Order: sequence, then structure tokens, then C-alpha cells
Amino acid sequence: MEDVQKMPLKIKRVSSVMGAKVTGLDLSQPISDAAENELRAAFLKYHLLCFESCPLSVEEFLVFAKVFGSPQLQLLSNLQDNNFPEVSILNSTYKTRDDKPKNLAKVRLSGWHTDDSYFEKPAKATLLQALHVPDKGGQTRFINTRLAYERMPEAVKKNVSKLEATHCYDTVRAVARAQKLTAEEHQKTMDVVHPLIRTHEETGRQAIYFNPNRTDHIRGKSRKESDALLDILYAWLIKEDFQYEHNWRRGDLLLWDNRCLLHSVNVDFPVGQRREHQRILLQGTRPV
Repeated sequence: MEDVQKMPLKIKRVSSVMGAKVTGLDLSQPISDAAENELRAAFLKYHLLCFESCPLSVEEFLVFAKVFGSPQLQLLSNLQDNNFPEVSILNSTYKTRDDKPKNLAKVRLSGWHTDDSYFEKPAKATLLQALHVPDKGGQTRFINTRLAYERMPEAVKKNVSKLEATHCYDTVRAVARAQKLTAEEHQKTMDVVHPLIRTHEETGRQAIYFNPNRTDHIRGKSRKESDALLDILYAWLIKEDFQYEHNWRRGDLLLWDNRCLLHSVNVDFPVGQRREHQRILLQGTRPV
């Protein structure tokens, strides 16, 4: 591919925990083979990339996503773009005061999660671009579950390394309820079992694969035993040592690795101020 980029590509680490900022690219234009290879390597190294950009058209967004993998249709069909269904438009705006719950923990976005874990083959990565952002609030936080696993005491690693967990579209463990599904969507979300510690198929490194919004129980353990273990894991994962927070600007495009990151949203932002993103999920493989 001809290199049509005018500015030098720069990739700069933003945190010791994860993440790098990418500048020097016009995402609406073709990217050279060399730049593509550099970006894919950076993605595996940093787990999270932030591209400074202007908002892309839906078609441009889809073309760019294909640099990193194959886009897939997302579960909730009512969010899909009419012309490019692999792209979903996510609007989290509070239009009226009644739309904003007094208990913000009841907003599903606020719970820590990784996308698509209720599927046999969860999405390997998410691309999310800010189309509109409120004046304050709305940040997205991330947890590096690979780092959390590597720093876990060896005795605990040994206890959890062979365990499997059942993931559901919704679980009683989640604080907030999931969005209701159509009958067709429900048929696509049967419970699935994944390893609690998964091995990244591209890097070979291990990470905790626990989705607080979706992981229901540890197989082979009673509900009481399972809840106790998952509560311990949760308390370990949410330590600030493993976290990074992104403050959105309009046009920011984030790419993150669902195989080793969790994310959640600060849902405390002003009523009436638009918060809207476009999202693409990339096809993954069955966790092992």
C-alpha cells in the first residue's frame, strides 16, 4: 500500500499500567503497511491505544477498524447503523432529569466489564469513538487484568489457574440489570463457560478473565464458595495499581483489548449534554 500519510507516526505511552497515544495519522485516509504493522504491535504491547482524530464517518470508521481485525455484528440490533450494521451508535445522554438515576450504580455502564464474554467466541477488541462528549464526567476507566494476574500471589494463582466460570448475559451478581433482549437476541446468548485465567492467543501471556457484569459462578463450587472467591478476585482487580482513566475529547478513538482489560464508565455527567459514541467489535476466538 502506498504511504499517503504526511505526518510522522508517533506512539507515546500514557501510563505505566497500560495505554499509548497515537498521533500523526489521518484516520480517514489509507495507512501504509509499515504503519499498520507498527500499530498492531503497539496494540499488543500497550493493550489500549488512543488515536487523536476528528469524528469519522461510519464508513471511514469501519475501514479503519479492519486494520486490526474483522468487524462483527453486535448483539443489540436496534443500535446498528442502517447502512453499516457492524457499527453501533451508543447514546448514553440523559435527556431529562428523570433519565438520570439517583443511584448511579444502577446504570449498567458503571459496572466493570469486558465486552461480549457471554458468547462462545467473545470479541477480541473494541473500537469506540467519541462523537459528542459532555463538559464533565463520562470518563472511561480501564483495568489491566494481565498485570493484576502477574502481580497476584503465587499461592492464589495456583488456586485459580485451572478454574472455569459460567458467563451469562445477565447475572444476579451484577448490581444493574442488563438491557432486555428480543426473542431472537435471547437465543444467541445461552450461558457459556470460559477459563477464569485465559491465555492470550497472540502474546501467550495470561490474564484474569472475570467480567463482573456477566460472570455468574465458578463451576464445581457452591454459590457461597463461588461468590466468596469472585468477591476476592474483584477486590484485587479494582486496585488503583491496575487502573487507567481516559478523559474523552470529541473525536478520540480508543482501541482496547477485551482479552486482558476491563472497563467502566463514570456515568455522572450533566443532564441534557450529549454523550454519544460509535462502536465496532472485532471477532475473537474461544478463550483458552
